Amino acid sequence: MGRKVHPIGFRLKVNKTWESRWFANPDDYADQLHEDLAIRELVYDSAPRAGISRVEIERYPNSVHVTVHTAKPGIVIGRKGANVKELRRKLQAQTGVAVKLDISEIKDPDLDARLVAENIAGQLSRRISHRRAMQRAVAQTMRQGAKGVKVMCSGRLAGVEMARREWVREGRVPAQTLRADIDFARAEALTTYGRIGVKVWIYKGDILPEAEEKPEAMDVYVSE
Repeated sequence: MGRKVHPIGFRLKVNKTWESRWFANPDDYADQLHEDLAIRELVYDSAPRAGISRVEIERYPNSVHVTVHTAKPGIVIGRKGANVKELRRKLQAQTGVAVKLDISEIKDPDLDARLVAENIAGQLSRRISHRRAMQRAVAQTMRQGAKGVKVMCSGRLAGVEMARREWVREGRVPAQTLRADIDFARAEALTTYGRIGVKVWIYKGDILPEAEEKPEAMDVYVSE
């Protein structure tokens, strides 16, 4: 099962949460779902080189709260906040309600699966060897303190006629352990020979449930 199920979807409500957090009536659910997809597409297109990892969306009765997690917040914000103001204006025009936009910086980009996958895909698009790109990404991720990392590339690697799949792994990457904190992402590289898919798994350790504090036993003395 661990090889077939999405690693993040498999751990939802255990140690992962949803990127879209809102409730809707059955009649409005589909429209708001497509609106979320349009919001994310607009954010990614507004700053393609900003290293945006994910976009979290929370909805309220008359407003939408959008949080952009990026490795380069300066590009998203722009000089004197010009870019972020323009992005907020576009989001308000698209949603029709007030939009609160927050920018969150990613401290360790090498520990973010999406950024690592996009980095490898960018190297493949520039005709860098897939083995070299994968090994370099694995080494950098392990150097930042990851417990394990696995990278897989599939497609017409090196321009061969038959598509194949190659992967590199270092450390341990548990597939079915629910308490394991695993970050997973996909990316695609557009090459002259076709698309090459990239998958990245990063294991950051276990997240154990918080133990409930038990009240300390008190000695009770009963006077006769």
